[in-house]
Amino acid sequence: MNAAAVVRRVAALSGASAVGLGAYGAHGFKNRDPDDYQVVLFDTANKYHFYHSLALLGAAHSGKPAVAGTLLVAGMGMFCGALYHQALTGDPGLRKVAPMGGMAMIAGWLAMIL
Repeated sequence: MNAAAVVRRVAALSGASAVGLGAYGAHGFKNRDPDDYQVVLFDTANKYHFYHSLALLGAAHSGKPAVAGTLLVAGMGMFCGALYHQALTGDPGLRKVAPMGGMAMIAGWLAMIL
């Protein structure tokens, strides 16, 4: 299986999990104030998760799909993962990982130029 096919499959799994987590957040936080910091964190994580799942589809068609895809997946894991973790547990322990994830997502977008 070539890199583009792997990236497309990862994009599909990532998109499906973004939808599932979005549904969980919509129901799990439904009785909470939408301005509550944990709700905002979850919504932000889910938005970036979904957008970057779509970006993975584009990465699959780039010149270096493995590079772009790896950077996007790593970035989503670090950025979205840290935000999801804090939103669900209240523990800010992974907060310092989020900026590195953001940089990896930016690098993933730029890698699609290659």
